[in-house]
Amino acid sequence: MKTVVLKFGGTSVGTVDRIKKVCKIIAFYKNNKNRVVVVASAMSGVTNELVNKSKLISNNFDKAEYDALVSTGEQVSCALIAGRLKNNGFKSRSWTSWQLPILTDGPHSSARICSVGIKELNKYIKFGGIPVITGFQGVSNDFRITTIGRSGSDATAIMLAKFIKADECIIYTDVDGVYTTDPRQYKKAKKIKKIFYDEMLEMASLGSKVMQPTSVQDAKLNKIDIKVKSSFVAKSGTLITASKKIFSNQIITGISSTKNDAKITIVGVRDRPGVAASIFRPLSKNLINVDMVVQNISQNGKETDLTFTIKSEDLKKTERLIKKNKSISYKKLSFDKDLSKVSIIGVGMITTPGITYRMFQALASKKINILVISTSEIKISVLISSKNVKKAVAVLHKEFKLD
Repeated sequence: MKTVVLKFGGTSVGTVDRIKKVCKIIAFYKNNKNRVVVVASAMSGVTNELVNKSKLISNNFDKAEYDALVSTGEQVSCALIAGRLKNNGFKSRSWTSWQLPILTDGPHSSARICSVGIKELNKYIKFGGIPVITGFQGVSNDFRITTIGRSGSDATAIMLAKFIKADECIIYTDVDGVYTTDPRQYKKAKKIKKIFYDEMLEMASLGSKVMQPTSVQDAKLNKIDIKVKSSFVAKSGTLITASKKIFSNQIITGISSTKNDAKITIVGVRDRPGVAASIFRPLSKNLINVDMVVQNISQNGKETDLTFTIKSEDLKKTERLIKKNKSISYKKLSFDKDLSKVSIIGVGMITTPGITYRMFQALASKKINILVISTSEIKISVLISSKNVKKAVAVLHKEFKLD
């Protein structure tokens, strides 16, 4: 008998009618002689509503109380699912994170799951029960509720699959799989049947909203295959795996894009050991995420120009921090906003020459100017004007035969 972990996202449980449909999916797996464990997110919109209430109470709402507040949404959806399953004749109950417990390390709002208590859970599953477990949350060593970041229910499902040694982990969401690019942005995007962990991790980090990056990383580290499926339509989804079996010879797997990036250039920085650390230290302390970084050394070797990207909403704070940073000296500070990052991702580029040229030539054919470039073994990212994103995605999708 197989053990299956089914995770349902916020849109999947967004209304009572949708919860009833979710319970039919759960019943399908149970009636096909599977042991079933369910992980649920809060109903769509509920967490945002709770966050807004915290902001109305305080501009500096206590982080521990914030986690205690926003974690309540999952308790509601889990109780409703368990109640419906009981109504339909199944043995079921809801479990909150502290009841297992799901133990976490790290700060409030961005904790990571380190262990899951499975003794009582396994006993309940063995005797035919369907546990419905709150996603997105855990409990710290001092018995305070913690949360593991937005979309963290994916991580809960993956770590549960690890600890109970599940045969399958299926993420149900509002899309029927992972696409070559955002189908809302480009109509010729197609569904990817199978994708490597590393490719999915890059796509998630670079703008794809289907999976949370830390969840993909957890799956990769623990060698847990994930299926992404739709709870609204009965279609085959996408398998995220490390297995090389039955993979196509596609060079590029997908194209991701971001919105609202900004570029900062610090011109004429005195070049010395530790200068980059001096620039980025205050940004790190203020939780500003730095992405693409390019450094150019002057011909005399005494000065450097440093360019990096951040999110547009952090631009004013970053400018303020750089200007008051007494540990660096520079000649000029410049900013550009309304920029976006477009990336091509694929393990095939490791062994295929000419990918960089093809990408740049395709963009040039549409007169799209590249501002910054960054690369890894399996991705190439370029920073361009946001007004050119749709055009860039379309030409790259066609160039690498993804249409």
